[in-house]
Amino acid sequence: SPRPHLILLDLRLPKVDGLEVLRRIKEDDDLKSIPTVVLTTSAAESDMVNAYSHGAGSYLVKPVDFDKFTSLMDAFGFYWLAWNRFPD
Repeated sequence: SPRPHLILLDLRLPKVDGLEVLRRIKEDDDLKSIPTVVLTTSAAESDMVNAYSHGAGSYLVKPVDFDKFTSLMDAFGFYWLAWNRFPD
């Protein structure tokens, strides 16, 4: 299957904790170089610190307001998909 250029990860997953998923991604030699962005509802400092300490490349808190969320996704998409560069 195609290799993603970016992983979006929520911390609040139904069966496995998102931080555990992040830990597994960053321990896997085939996946660890893929930038992983945490996109979650949690603004807790402890979640943010844990995400960065487990190798997250960015931490974004999802706004509740739909228009603000749309603006965040537009800016995020523009940055990661247009401006940011990935190695081949």
